[in-house]
Amino acid sequence: MDPKNPPERLRIAHLILSTGFAGSERSTAESCIAQCRDHDVLLVVRRGHRKQKTGASIVDHLDPRVKVVEIPARLFTQRHLQRALDEFRPDVVHAHLRRSTRLLSRCRVDGVKVSTLHIEINGPQFLQMDGLVCISPWQLRTIPAEYRGLAVMIRNSLLPQPKIDAARRETLRAEMGAGPGVFLIGGVGRLGHSKGWDVLLHAYAEAQLPDTRLALIGEGSERGKLERLAGPAVQFLGFRPSVKDYYQAFDLFVCPSRTEPMGRVILEALDAGVPVISSDASGPKEILTEYPGVLVPVGDVGAMARALRSAWERRGEPPAPVDVSAHHLDRVSVEMVQFYRDLLHRRRSGASGPPA
Repeated sequence: MDPKNPPERLRIAHLILSTGFAGSERSTAESCIAQCRDHDVLLVVRRGHRKQKTGASIVDHLDPRVKVVEIPARLFTQRHLQRALDEFRPDVVHAHLRRSTRLLSRCRVDGVKVSTLHIEINGPQFLQMDGLVCISPWQLRTIPAEYRGLAVMIRNSLLPQPKIDAARRETLRAEMGAGPGVFLIGGVGRLGHSKGWDVLLHAYAEAQLPDTRLALIGEGSERGKLERLAGPAVQFLGFRPSVKDYYQAFDLFVCPSRTEPMGRVILEALDAGVPVISSDASGPKEILTEYPGVLVPVGDVGAMARALRSAWERRGEPPAPVDVSAHHLDRVSVEMVQFYRDLLHRRRSGASGPPA
């Protein structure tokens, strides 16, 4: 790369070393998909990127134009990453999650280094980046004053889901145990403590809603514990590759997270036209300040039960239309590429940045 003349067609390398396919992986895949239309895109992943239990992987959700390179997960990871970047010669290297950012901070690249705060600044390596992408306003407010790079808030992307037909919707509802006249409550996400599913299960039991079903989609370490908490009207569906279709089969979507940096699942539910109840964790609170939805205090079983009952009492009312086009992938991708160009221009002009 000639830093004095940033090319129109960029060479963009994304780096993510996690396994499976959850929110961070989906966001990374969507960035690759959008950017490869006009730019050369490389995705660096770890060997063993498939989740052992589900077989899910980010590489199954990419455009064929995205070049994929696998590097060792543990042994000589840094050396192999450096080799991959040397061969690709990127203008921009964009890391996702903490370990990827730490490894990138140690690499030599002629281009600029970027990291997305899928969670938060949880290590000094983030401050070594030329640019930081915040996906929620609260993250932008936490950037240290001494950070010498550029930080920007760019909304998490949303790839709009095509509308499913009535037959498909009824098939999905039947799969989740919801026949005609049944009010179907849904949740999507990793089955871990931070997601607060135990709060939802206790609240659902307390609300005592007749003719309802609760369906949870996702896998995780707490599945066994949650299944023991659940009553007969609760169904665990595990991982579903076509999870976005399921939102359209719900009558109500619930996000009970204890911590949630952004809340992509809420956007996906709003895009599907489903009413939303969420805890007031940082990310959901930001989203439902802008869009319609009900917020309850984190971990408050009683408040969640009351919100569930209120939604059940309003069943049959059509939800208000919601415009989430500000999050649509094409729009977000334009903002992201412009941020890359701003960083390249800053490098070209000799502006100060993070330590080399």
